[in-house]
Amino acid sequence: MALKKPNLRIHDPSDESSRSLRRGIFLVPNVITTAALFAGFFAIVTAMNGNFIAAAIAIFVAMILDAADGRVARMMHTESEFGAQYDSLADVVSFGVAPALLVFEWGVGVLQQLGWAVTFIYMACAALRLARFNTTGDSLSFTGLPSPMAAGLIASAVWIWTDFFTVDPSLGSVLAMALLVVLVGLLMVSNFEYFSPKLFHVRGRVPFVTLVVLAIALSALLADPPVVLFVVACGYALSGPVKFFWTHFRHGKSDVVVDKSDDT
Repeated sequence: MALKKPNLRIHDPSDESSRSLRRGIFLVPNVITTAALFAGFFAIVTAMNGNFIAAAIAIFVAMILDAADGRVARMMHTESEFGAQYDSLADVVSFGVAPALLVFEWGVGVLQQLGWAVTFIYMACAALRLARFNTTGDSLSFTGLPSPMAAGLIASAVWIWTDFFTVDPSLGSVLAMALLVVLVGLLMVSNFEYFSPKLFHVRGRVPFVTLVVLAIALSALLADPPVVLFVVACGYALSGPVKFFWTHFRHGKSDVVVDKSDDT
């Protein structure tokens, strides 16, 4: 009976170094996600202490870091299921809990049970939006308003009021903010399609006018950050419903057949 030769594997030290390198590379996007999570936690703490502008800025920092971790993972080819789930959990804190608590501490809390209901609706819609995104997968467009942009809209609205007014918000302002929070929450779980920034490709050549537009946008942002951010967020939030109704209006017109035949 012939004896089987043992399956000998030559130990290659380079294998361990490559595995260690891969573990180090996978750490990079998760560190960025952790920084975004910390920004959301910082926004919660500062909002509870009444520093609403710092809380709003922290939410925008979390938005930047949230966009960076995905791009870094794709550039380094280090996408993982763990990273995707960790990113979603961080988003629930930064773009669900933090904006809801910020607007509650800002003034919606004076509505008592109604204030609790309004802020919970927003937070629940943010969680549902993220869960739906995880189950439907990635695409060239978003279904429902993305939670980072929703959080940015709420944060910029609070930032504008705190920056322009030194008195406590009136009941009318609180009710208007509560209505805005509910509408933004419903937009997150709607079926409206939104443009995905992933369609932008920064590696290739761009027209010269792109740099001019970018310089103008940065100048406007530096002139009045909360107003510019609020206008941009509102424009993006409205783009979904406008696109939906415009498409249906055009299709409705195209379905109408005009009979030009002569009956005589």
